[in-house]
Amino acid sequence: MGDFIRQPAVAGTFYPADPSELVRTVDYYLQQAEADERPLPKAIIAPHAGYIYSGPVAASAYARLRAAREEINRVILLGPSHYVPFRGLATSSASHFQTPLGLVPLDRDLIHTLETLPQVQRLDEAHLQEHSLEVHLPFLQQVLDHFSLVPLVVGEAATGEVSEVLDLAWDGSETLIVISSDLSHYHDYDTAHRMDSATSRAIESLNPDAIHYDDACGRNPVKGLLALARKRGLHAHTVDLRNSGDTAGPKDRVVGYGAYVFD
Repeated sequence: MGDFIRQPAVAGTFYPADPSELVRTVDYYLQQAEADERPLPKAIIAPHAGYIYSGPVAASAYARLRAAREEINRVILLGPSHYVPFRGLATSSASHFQTPLGLVPLDRDLIHTLETLPQVQRLDEAHLQEHSLEVHLPFLQQVLDHFSLVPLVVGEAATGEVSEVLDLAWDGSETLIVISSDLSHYHDYDTAHRMDSATSRAIESLNPDAIHYDDACGRNPVKGLLALARKRGLHAHTVDLRNSGDTAGPKDRVVGYGAYVFD
């Protein structure tokens, strides 16, 4: 398949399709988030649900990037596959990803380099309907000036396979890694809080082996980042931990959301 523009799949459902409303919404979440004076993150983990549910939590990580809007010019974005089962990690043949806020160019050179790894394949089908990457783009478009994107949907992939991809793409402070993941799904509020607190401790201690199937839908990319962060001497910090019972839903069947920064 030749180059094409990947169109938004969840504009108007997960987040506003109207550009002005989308800017107001994202800016409101960013303004509500508290950004401390920690060093600029090399990587973040943030959730990917509808904005009314997880937008405030995601913003708590993205707010920490505002001071680097001119420094960061490449984003490596990994999220789990919700619709297409496959092995490894999937790239896109798109030239750009479209959102209501405009076009995001893909870093085709780095994508070609990553495609030399055996666990990486070009699979447009994995990207076309996938929301786990798309919902992060408006936040990135608001906090950064100009950036290129390396979007990777993660299927069944071992921790070492994900770490190898991230290591190859790591580069300097101009490159940000974003891992897209929600936490526990559809437990009662107290169970979710207990599970998500344990997952946060595993993330803070850079312990991928402590994260299990039911703990996070993006566990494969999360575990890959944790293994590499430990190898590279990074530190992880929880900046927000809530669930849909805290933001916009009932408390009897919730989804957990956490925001984490790595520096």
